[in-house]
Amino acid sequence: MFNGNILRDAIISAANNIANQQKQVDELNVFPVPDGDTGTNMSMTLSNAARELSRINGETAEKVSAVTASALLRGARGNSGVITSLLFRGFANGFKGYENVEPENLKNAFLFGVEAAYKAVMKPTEGTILTVARVASEYATEAYENGLDTLGVFEKALEGAKKALDETPEILPVLKKAGVVDAGGKGFVVILEGMLSVFKDGKIIESSMSNTSSNEAESEISRNAAAEFEGEITFTYCTEFIVNREADNENQPADLRAYLETIGDCVVVVDDEEIIKVHVHTDHPGNAIEKALTFGQLVHLKIENMRDQHERAKHDSDNAAKKPAQNSTRTETFTPAEKTNPVGFVSVCAGDGLAALFKDLAVDTIVSGGQTMNPSTDDILRAIESTPAETVFVLPNNKNIIMAAEQAIPLSTRKVIVIHSRTIPQGIAAMLSFDPKSEDKDNAINMAEACEKISSGSITFAARDSDFDGHKIKKGELLCMNNGKIAFVDTDIEESVSKLVKVMLKRDSEFLTVIYGEDISDEQAEKIEADLNAKYGDKVEITMINGGQPIYYFFLSVE
Repeated sequence: MFNGNILRDAIISAANNIANQQKQVDELNVFPVPDGDTGTNMSMTLSNAARELSRINGETAEKVSAVTASALLRGARGNSGVITSLLFRGFANGFKGYENVEPENLKNAFLFGVEAAYKAVMKPTEGTILTVARVASEYATEAYENGLDTLGVFEKALEGAKKALDETPEILPVLKKAGVVDAGGKGFVVILEGMLSVFKDGKIIESSMSNTSSNEAESEISRNAAAEFEGEITFTYCTEFIVNREADNENQPADLRAYLETIGDCVVVVDDEEIIKVHVHTDHPGNAIEKALTFGQLVHLKIENMRDQHERAKHDSDNAAKKPAQNSTRTETFTPAEKTNPVGFVSVCAGDGLAALFKDLAVDTIVSGGQTMNPSTDDILRAIESTPAETVFVLPNNKNIIMAAEQAIPLSTRKVIVIHSRTIPQGIAAMLSFDPKSEDKDNAINMAEACEKISSGSITFAARDSDFDGHKIKKGELLCMNNGKIAFVDTDIEESVSKLVKVMLKRDSEFLTVIYGEDISDEQAEKIEADLNAKYGDKVEITMINGGQPIYYFFLSVE
């Protein structure tokens, strides 16, 4: 068995190991867009726990795992970071009530972690970190049943994780075509290897980084653990809420999940001692709500009509970083703002122009981040708490930030509504649709619908050579995206804008907004605007905005 100090050292070693290998993990990403990297986000997430653990000594395994889970939850960046935090939350549940790490509770730790991670993902995709963690858990269970000691159980878990990782290309063809294994799964193996160094040899792997700075960014998409709902819509309403559990209520969350599965699909039920977080696609949201009321009071209710939404672009992609960013360490005290207003807004964006634009649209608090700069749950939580309002709407404006934002909901002292804005244009559309005279629930529905009615485009550069989705792509070429999917690859920045607009415009389009980034001069923007007016000015009203965003030369929206 291992005591609390050994477990603490093992997690610190894991944090150092993933930090040392984050570049290798990042390079496994398949999709060439610079939108964030798996290894970097997992590293930044683990480093948050390492900082907290370095401050404790002589604690039990229960205490060490609890500190780790709390730090990872708040420090989670990107979807891979959130999934990692959920896996370690299982460790906290497995070690609850135990002074030391023993074979049985180690086996349970893997099991509970996998259960938490699978439950939290709307549509789990095999061949990802989820598969790697699940097989690791299966090997740990078999090792325990065969009577192995604590070290033996952990070694077998790592053996299973490596085996599953090697098989991920056989499960996801996009990985096999690229000749790589899943990035999130690789990151999880690296984390386990860091822990084994302490468990087996008593050696903490030292960090080779001069400081805690890292390239930022993260990947997610369908082949990564955080796959989003895709495909034919079977049920109409996406229904989400949190149940504040009653202390004396003996109803079991498993029963609620079982019921929801009879009236819908994409069921997610995540619970702890105080709350049950629920997500379901159903034709009868009222029935879901009535059933949930037997467990306690409901808060943060959100219902979206998915049949009114545009079909989401299919993403088979992992992303890559361009610029480094600092992994912030906060030790200062923080005082939440008074709740002086009924409603407030938090928006994630990068670039002074975009920040000013969202401020003009009545956003109270800006979180600096986005492409390659995925803010942590704690970053978003602090922004929420800094917003002087009873109810705070959060606009992630990036599909890889949504999960981190949602992790802040049960941590906040306010009512938090996360709008699933996946792009900057969607976030702008959501703010424009807000009606101060409407109820929170109605505004949430209207803002979500506004996001889906906007057609979003973007132009950035290829972070690596790639053969993806029928496109032969060279590093540095322009990637022209239409609703998240590569429309074409180009080399001329000015021509690419006109060509992408032509792809995006529809017969009933009325408005075109072009937001240019920090690498585009005002002179270039004026020339492009003149060209667009000459070609499309008789069809749509054109607005050009200096967003100042990094990484992305242009964001475009058509409505």
